Amino acid sequence: MTAQTSKGGRAWIFGDDVDTDVLAPGLYMKGSMEELAAHCLETVDPAFASGARAGDVVVAGSNFGIGSSREQAAQVLTILGIKAVVAKSFGGIFYRNALNFGLLAVVSSADVTVGPDDRVVVDGEAGKISNLTTGDSWDCEPVPPHLLEMISAGGLVPWLERRLAQTNPGKETGIK
Repeated sequence: MTAQTSKGGRAWIFGDDVDTDVLAPGLYMKGSMEELAAHCLETVDPAFASGARAGDVVVAGSNFGIGSSREQAAQVLTILGIKAVVAKSFGGIFYRNALNFGLLAVVSSADVTVGPDDRVVVDGEAGKISNLTTGDSWDCEPVPPHLLEMISAGGLVPWLERRLAQTNPGKETGIK
């Protein structure tokens, strides 16, 4: 499995207009990131945070991650082990934050129909979403190679650290 391809995790299904306040509820912003993650999407699906496992995939409608510009909205998904988010469209800031935290986020105009326990694979490089349970597949917008490289590194900061280490071997990067 590569960072640009999810491994066939469980599908978590959400509709349109899932905003950052639902992903990272303001009431828990002063706590730890783990506490915040424990409340991710609880008003939409109370079982999500406790049921999400490494490699799972979120499948949503339009405007996933709209709302206030809180980077924690993407970060909590990675803490919960979510490998990829598939949506018809994303809030622009959420989309960039997802990539910055190493979360594969792909846009598909197709009606991606999955059941709640279906196993889904997302290949960002090939631009393909596959339902392993039903055998169905859909196209999505391929993720550009430079962004796949950043996702593979684990996000923006690890990618920058790696790049700086390559250009300045043996020197402290100063990024944290």
